[in-house]
Formats: sequence, structure tokens, C-alpha cells
Amino acid sequence: MAKRLASQGLRLHLSGRNGDKLRLLGEALSCPTSQADVLDSAAIERVVAEAGESINGLVYAAGSVTLKPLGRTTDADMMRDFELNALGAARVVRSALPALKRAPSTSIVLFSTVAVGRGFAFHTSIGMAKGAVEALARSLAAELAPRIRVNCIAPSLTRTPLTMGLVATEQAEAAMARSHALHRIGEPDDIASMTEFLLSDRASWITGQVFAVDGGRSTLAGPS
Repeated sequence: MAKRLASQGLRLHLSGRNGDKLRLLGEALSCPTSQADVLDSAAIERVVAEAGESINGLVYAAGSVTLKPLGRTTDADMMRDFELNALGAARVVRSALPALKRAPSTSIVLFSTVAVGRGFAFHTSIGMAKGAVEALARSLAAELAPRIRVNCIAPSLTRTPLTMGLVATEQAEAAMARSHALHRIGEPDDIASMTEFLLSDRASWITGQVFAVDGGRSTLAGPS
């Protein structure tokens, strides 16, 4: 997503936990960065201050993959998933509101998961947390209209470091691919392209929506 936006000449400010990766990306894209953990409220305030007085677009792309049966899912698991995915998003938007309101028009993009709209075993904790993200997106879209648009993307399994344990072998990836009508798992650019669109003026009449970017998994059976 950052690479797509930088190629348009947009001014970016990136934040993340991994300082080394963040620094390398910032250098590659010639943009400032702020190392921070979204579980730290003070760090959020610092990042927003470093981002500048006016913010035209905000993407909250933090996430987690907690896959356990309910009997093995602890309160701490569920509280951490909720804080990282839902409460973290709310904190970031709240902190950034003054800067967001200074821009003539603004777009916010949050991230859910296909598991909210379609039940999957062992997804109780992350499903609850991401369900809250979808509710947050709709509530904020209503509250912040008309100057600030808020939308949400709900991907299916996408090839990222966070999910690679689920497709660690060719056989596992092939099985997961067959569960999607388009017969493959997602690539980061599949999600980045939708994010880029929702941030742009091309989506200026779209708000309060949850978009499935999931190879059809939320609505279609995979090929037989």
C-alpha cells in the first residue's frame, strides 16, 4: 500500500513496531517514519503529532491471528485481540481527529476479516475482535460524515508474514487455495489496491461499507 501511494507522489508517514523494517521502507520511499506499538496509548499520541497538523488519509492495518478452540482461548487472548484490533483503531482515530478534521476531505480505512461474515472454527477471539472493527467503521462513518469517510476491508487468507504458518507447505497452500472460488490465496497487492482506491477521490461517494476482498470465499463455494 505504501509503495502504491508513494508512486503517486503522496506524502506518507509510516508507523510500525519493527524499527529495522520500518526504517528500510522509509528510506526506500523517502518518507518519515515513527516506530511505535499501538498498545501504547502514549506512543499513538506521539505518532499523530509527528505525522503533521493535517492528515488526508489514515489506514489502521494492525492485526492478529489467534486460532484456538474456545476451551483453550483465555480471557487474556480475547482482551489482547480486542485491544489490538478494535480498541487500537478507535484510539488512533480519536487521537488523529483534530488533524483529520483540518483536511478538506479525509478517508479512513480499517481492516476486518472474512471470518466475521462467515463462521470458521477456532476463530472465536479474532472473529469477535474484527466484528467490533466493522461496527466501529460504520459508527464512525455516521459520526464523522460528511467530511470524513470510513470504510473497512475484510480479506480472506493473504500471503503475509503473519499468516505464513497456515500455508507452510505446498500441500497446505493448495488446500487453502481450493477453498476459494478463484483458486488461490490473496496477495498483499490485492488488498493494497482496494485500500488505494478507498483512500482516493474515486471513492468519494463511498462510506460506511465493508468490502470483501477474499477470492469469493465469503459468498461462493470453491471449485469442486
